[in-house]
Amino acid sequence: MIIFWILAGILLALSLVFVLAPLVRPTPPDTAPGQDRLNLEVFQQRLKELDADLEGGFLDQAQYDAARRDLERELLYDLDGAETAATTEHSSSALSRWALALVLTIVVPAATVLAYLEIGRTDLIDQRQTAAMADGANTEAASLEELVQQLEKRLEQEPANIDGWMMLSRTYLAMGRLNAGAKAMERAYALAPNEVELKIAYAEVLGLADPNKSLLGRPAELIAEALAQDPTNSNARWFSGLVAFQRGQYQAARTTWQSILDELAPESEEADNLRKMMDEALRRAGIPAETASVTPGEAGETTASETEASASATPQADTADTQTESEVPAATSRTSLTVAVSLDPSVSDRVSPDDTVFVFARAVQGPPMPLAVQRLQVKDLPATVTLDDSQAMNPALRLSAFEQVQVGARVSMSGQATPQSGDLFGESEPVQRDAGSNVQIRIDRVRP
Repeated sequence: MIIFWILAGILLALSLVFVLAPLVRPTPPDTAPGQDRLNLEVFQQRLKELDADLEGGFLDQAQYDAARRDLERELLYDLDGAETAATTEHSSSALSRWALALVLTIVVPAATVLAYLEIGRTDLIDQRQTAAMADGANTEAASLEELVQQLEKRLEQEPANIDGWMMLSRTYLAMGRLNAGAKAMERAYALAPNEVELKIAYAEVLGLADPNKSLLGRPAELIAEALAQDPTNSNARWFSGLVAFQRGQYQAARTTWQSILDELAPESEEADNLRKMMDEALRRAGIPAETASVTPGEAGETTASETEASASATPQADTADTQTESEVPAATSRTSLTVAVSLDPSVSDRVSPDDTVFVFARAVQGPPMPLAVQRLQVKDLPATVTLDDSQAMNPALRLSAFEQVQVGARVSMSGQATPQSGDLFGESEPVQRDAGSNVQIRIDRVRP
């Protein structure tokens, strides 16, 4: 309503400008010669003519005197108040125009406002605003429906369009159609099951579509696979911590999130939200915040009291599927594997000295995510490395928690943790995890 009155005032002011401008504009000065001066010049001219006629003998003295008196009489008549009357008329006209301008300035706005208040409909403005807002909401819903229809038609013609299926899934989610969003994301995942970000997106959508918003089950498997392919992926690590949180492994969740927090700007909103989640994990684990504070260097280790507190909050129904921290005694943290890695000469011509080598151990029966990882370069080979719990990517999945493991080494041609076609690798047979076990790995195969 305020905007309406502001606009009305502006329009009223503009109308007054057009009405008042001609009235208040000053009258230009009269540059034409005065009538009295013209009459006097005519008198002098005719008088000269009479003088010339008198000297030339065309008029006698009596005729000359009579003609001169007639000229003087006409001059007196013509000069009788002509300029005074013109001046008076001009002054009167200027005063009347200013008076009219003043009256219009007051009367026109007042009459306009009073007339509108009397016969206008101010309530229509609010109705129009309400209708415009409703139309905007309807338009947004209609635009989403149109977008869905366009995407569906496009995907009928291009069923292998991964980006199209992902966009359709997100659109379904925005409309609240969770199951449809999960099915669309499943189609995208089926087209590229080895893409890390796609696995994470599919796991997230499955969690959103779950009635309890749970990531346990298939979403947790997808997240573990993504983390195994790319241990440095922040999204995979964040969801891994959330899976641990939902399993009741609160200290494991906190430790996982701490590794992410160390990489964020301390004053950022994302870091603040992550700290709140870590505090909630501590609260549920029954550990005071001041007791559980750790430095970045200690983020990968937990004390015996912390693991016991976390174990007390872990549900017992999911023992087979969720390996809690309390199941790993403090003494087993010394468990390690000594791995001798070498490169077979038959494949040495395929690599360069600066290529990255990953040495890892994973559980024979358990999640595919590595339990411990070390990074080398080809120029370091042959080399002997030690794998232990300090190299765990997830505190809930440690080397000491599994009896049988498989050790492998892979030369990453791309430098990424995700296995790619053309990478060189070698693997051991399943070995019994014992303190000080020695394993020989020869890199001699090419990944298809």
